[in-house]
Parts: sequence; structure tokens; C-alpha cells
Amino acid sequence: MRDNNLSSNLLMSKKTPLHFHIISLFPQALDSYIHESIISRAQKDGLIKISSYNPRAFVKPTKSQSKNEKPYLRVDDKPYGGGPGMVMQAEPIIKAIDKALSVASGLPIGASVSDKCNPKKAKKKSFKKALILFLSPSGTQFTNEIAEGYVQEYSDIIILCGRYEGIDARVKQVFPTVDLSVGPFVTTGGELPALLIIDVMSRQIPGVLGNFESREESRVSSSDVYTRPESFKYKGKSYEVPEVLLSGNHKDIDEWKKAQGGFSTK
Repeated sequence: MRDNNLSSNLLMSKKTPLHFHIISLFPQALDSYIHESIISRAQKDGLIKISSYNPRAFVKPTKSQSKNEKPYLRVDDKPYGGGPGMVMQAEPIIKAIDKALSVASGLPIGASVSDKCNPKKAKKKSFKKALILFLSPSGTQFTNEIAEGYVQEYSDIIILCGRYEGIDARVKQVFPTVDLSVGPFVTTGGELPALLIIDVMSRQIPGVLGNFESREESRVSSSDVYTRPESFKYKGKSYEVPEVLLSGNHKDIDEWKKAQGGFSTK
């Protein structure tokens, strides 16, 4: 059993970015989203950091495979107990988590996580806490409130992206994890839920959005929004902005938003 004490008494600097570590067989699936718009800018501004780790990188080819220019590095096998599909093996995932924890704590790969408290071994990095998320449809439902709590409590978020029939559960016997779900449905892989988690958590960091108060979850908001012009015609029919939004009466506007199904977590 490994050292499960992932926290330290070191305080995280306000300038230290929230570091997301994504463990995935298809890290390139993340690229089109994390390199665009707000998430891309947040990385450039040093507010968040995103790293990926492919479990295949921690599998050595067999003697026969090593002769091939591009050997197939196996990371899955048939499930015990029978059933369709394949299960991701524990060992490559564990090694990838080890690498992510080493990066998070500023330690050489393979060093004990507890060594991060030793200034002779750890890099000069403000390390607060690492959280390992095990994505599962049966996990705790992810919410804005959970995201806000994670941002305040952790400096590093490690997200395990399963594929096929999932990840060997013994990973959770080696490391302390939190089972998390992004909704009552099953996706092809964990990459899409991971992107959702990154997006929702990043919004909770001051500076990621142009105006921190623009977060819909922090104010009375409505799913129905309007902008100029006040009126336009389409196929002979006029379409108008609701008069209450033009009134300047903020109390009435908030009541209208609530009536439209608006929400607030205040």
C-alpha cells in the first residue's frame, strides 16, 4: 500500500496555477477544446495548467514487439467474471498516477509523495493538495458547489479517463480517489467529462473570466437572454425584447428571470 497522505502544510501561492493532470489513452482528444477560447487564455495567463499522461507510455514492449517499428503496447485485457469488452489494466494507470503525483509535488519520479515536505528533495513549488478523480456513472454528481470547493482546497487535480468497460478497480485500493459523475449517462470515454470538469472548475478562479461576477451561477440568471436590436422581423412577423428588460428596474428584471427558470446559487 502506498502513502495515501497527499496533503501538506505548505500553502499554495495565489500565483500558482491550478494544475489539471489528465490520464488518458487519447490525450489528443482534449486538444481542440483546451487550446481555444477561455481555457486557452487561462493557460497563457498562468491561471491553470493542463498536462496529460498516456498509460501506454508506461508499458514496455515484449521482446517480439520490440522488433516492430511501432509495437502495440497493451493496456487492457478481458474482464474477470466474464462479460463483453475489455478492462483497462491497473498497473499502467498506477504508473501514470505516480508520474502525475511526482509532477504535482515537484519530486523525482518514483519518490515517495511524503517526500514533498522535505525541502532537500522537493522543488521550490507551493504545493497544497492533490485530488484523484475516478470518473464513474455511479459517482457523486459533480456540481458548481463541488467545483468551487475543489478550487479552494486543491492545487492539483488528477482525472482518470476510463475507456472500454472501465478501469481495474484495484487502482482505488492503491490510491485514495473520489468517484465522480458528470451526469446520469454513460459516455464512450472519460475525456469529454474531464473537459467539462476543467471548464467548470476554471470558471471558479478569479481572472479566468473577464468579470468574475459574470458567472451565471453567482447571480440571478436566465436561460433566455436578448441583445440588440430591440425588434426585428422575420417572414413578416415581429420579434421583440421583453419590455421588462428595457425598464431599468433591476428588481423586476430579477423577478422576470426567476420566472423564466433562472437560477442562482447565492
